[in-house]
Amino acid sequence: MATGENTAVLEVDAIDLKYGAAQALRGISLRAEPGKVTCVLGRNGVGKTSLLRALVGQHPVSAGSITFDGADITTLPTAERARRRIAYVPQGREIFPLLTVEENLETGFAPLPRDQRSVPDDVFTLFPVLRDMLRRRGGDLSGGQQQQLAIGRALVMRPRLLLLDEPTEGIQPSIIKDIGRAISFLRSLKDMAIILVEQYLDFAQELGDHLVVMDRGAIVYACDKADLDEAALKRALAI
Repeated sequence: MATGENTAVLEVDAIDLKYGAAQALRGISLRAEPGKVTCVLGRNGVGKTSLLRALVGQHPVSAGSITFDGADITTLPTAERARRRIAYVPQGREIFPLLTVEENLETGFAPLPRDQRSVPDDVFTLFPVLRDMLRRRGGDLSGGQQQQLAIGRALVMRPRLLLLDEPTEGIQPSIIKDIGRAISFLRSLKDMAIILVEQYLDFAQELGDHLVVMDRGAIVYACDKADLDEAALKRALAI
């Protein structure tokens, strides 16, 4: 159910995250809104994936707060966040290679009530190849097809918040275009917030409503698309 375009589904307020003595995130604040794509940019190793892992609860934050749909979820376990419709497509896809495409999609049923355990038609509309390959094992798919499967599995959860970690990495250009069209369609539904971690600048600029650049675990540049200063963005990416 849509909550209105201007209502943030996610509010991240000054979170820190540490791996032992190493600090991965430093005072990160951002928001994600229904019908909008927030793009997180930056070089390898600056904390982008750590941010997504903090949002899904894979690593506890050491300071700050995370609010989702008006509720504080800072200390909630990953499974409970999934039940609240936070879906994560990790870097590397992490599909199950020995399960069929259909079985992989059905793993998205886990957080859903029994009466909602079906694959939405949108999954096959966005990624028709998945319907054609339902009986194929996940490991037999190409990298691009596996990426489509990973996104489709996340969509099975009917997410309110969709987190995508570098979905274009190592993917052929035709499938990058398919993924871009899928993200644009999902944004147009106005009921899902999307956070897209990306290194492909053109892809991020095309899709992003909000752009955030990270360096050394902190946000060093942030703007709405309408206010984008391309020179400042590229300076931040070059830090």
